[in-house]
Amino acid sequence: MNKYTANKRLRSDDAYTPDGRPDMRPEYPSIVYSQILKKLYPDVPVILGGIEASMRRLSHYDYWQDQLKKSILCESGADMLIYGMGEKPICELVRRLTTHNEYRDSTTSPFNICRSSLTTIPQIAYLTDEYEPDEQDIALHSHEECLADKKKQSANFRHIEEESNKYAAARIIQAVDNKVVVVNPPYPPMTQEELDHSFDLPYTRLPHPKYKGKRIPAYDMIKFSINIHRGCFGGCAFCTISAHQGKFIVSRSKESILKEVKEVVQLPDFKGNLSDLGGPSANMYKMGGKNLALCKHCKRPSCIHPKVCPNLNTDHRPLLDIYHAVDSLPEIKRSFIGSGVRYDLLLHQSKDPSVNKSTAEYTRELIARHVSGRLKVAPEHTSDRVLSIMRKPAFSQFGEFKKIFDRINRELGLRQQLIPYFISSHPGCREEDMAELAVITKRQDFHLEQVQDFTPTPMTVATEAWYTGFHPYTLEPVFSAKTQREKLAQRQFFFWYKPEERRNIINELRRIGRADLIDKLYGKR
Repeated sequence: MNKYTANKRLRSDDAYTPDGRPDMRPEYPSIVYSQILKKLYPDVPVILGGIEASMRRLSHYDYWQDQLKKSILCESGADMLIYGMGEKPICELVRRLTTHNEYRDSTTSPFNICRSSLTTIPQIAYLTDEYEPDEQDIALHSHEECLADKKKQSANFRHIEEESNKYAAARIIQAVDNKVVVVNPPYPPMTQEELDHSFDLPYTRLPHPKYKGKRIPAYDMIKFSINIHRGCFGGCAFCTISAHQGKFIVSRSKESILKEVKEVVQLPDFKGNLSDLGGPSANMYKMGGKNLALCKHCKRPSCIHPKVCPNLNTDHRPLLDIYHAVDSLPEIKRSFIGSGVRYDLLLHQSKDPSVNKSTAEYTRELIARHVSGRLKVAPEHTSDRVLSIMRKPAFSQFGEFKKIFDRINRELGLRQQLIPYFISSHPGCREEDMAELAVITKRQDFHLEQVQDFTPTPMTVATEAWYTGFHPYTLEPVFSAKTQREKLAQRQFFFWYKPEERRNIINELRRIGRADLIDKLYGKR
């Protein structure tokens, strides 16, 4: 995604490289670098980690090559991979290697001595030809079966996602090339103390010294931001966060957060404003199951779709406490919220009046004190049918939140903007849905800016539906716009207000039999 757009065109820059240069990293870097290391040091074990390895740990669809790919372990030649947030498995891996290092001779690698021990570490995956099955293992359809039958690939993904979101998951196995990929279940969610320890390490908060004097765009975006929690229970169909971080929220303590804020304010170019005080989602801090025993038996990918779980604690008071503590520091002028706000949580009515009061207080404080002029939210679409596939709330909820946002702005004499994000060409979305989106957003006085064409990425429900044509949970057929013409035909409706798009849109509305929408977009002629 760094290198190509949704239409597979080369990007002109790379936010993660010095001065944004687009030519400094290879495609599929984990594979390329692993192969180079194995060639140079064939006896040294290579352990993959990070988002690329995490999302490609089993058979997966690759949009850029338009093919179903094997586990990244097959092509990279790596000995193992760690998926998800890797503190616990990497520490355990090093501990076991260190222990066995005491008993090795000078010619034998400690990795080879204790390989059988390493394969029992949670949250790792490895490729083997010697595998002893357990009756509780989940055996996926083999890679070869999935190549022959896309429905089997789709069916596989339901198991993968469910196990990624369970408190106590099963081991997953998948045959490939007469071998077996084994994915051990993840560690339980970290404790607050463990997460604090990870964040409290003595980071420099600076790019590598070799890049001195060069600008790294991605660093500029986050250098004055604070991450206050991990995990997301939204379960959006197009998002990989739950596959990598899980749905269980693990929050940092107030002390750990304030410690980091006090470090940030010492940075030489800090001017008093924090760009973000959030996480994967802005307002899930300290939220989770009221009865954890129920959560431990749950395999729902989302705690808020299709409805907010009655066991979910949606109290915003702990988050308000963080905001107040940070804003009370003398060096802080404003703390902005740049992470995505879940307005469905702000509209949810709990059975506890004190929780509802906290939500109303949070909503008002968010709008009054923590918006830098534009609040970005993500309704993603206007069609409730498409939104259901996306696992997003009904569009009517966006309308409710917009009324609240506009009212609070009027009361406070503010002129802030609400900026909605939308996606075209998502599985289930047709041109007619996009045409109606144009009419509905015009009616609400939006000229859309924050839009994107759906890009299939490994390890999401939406990608599996897009590639296979079947929804992983129902195995019912799902339409997806796939050709460049189909995708551009949908995308153009975002920009109905641009004169250069008008003729094409009018012709397209006539072609799809929705000439009735022409007057709603452009008025009677």
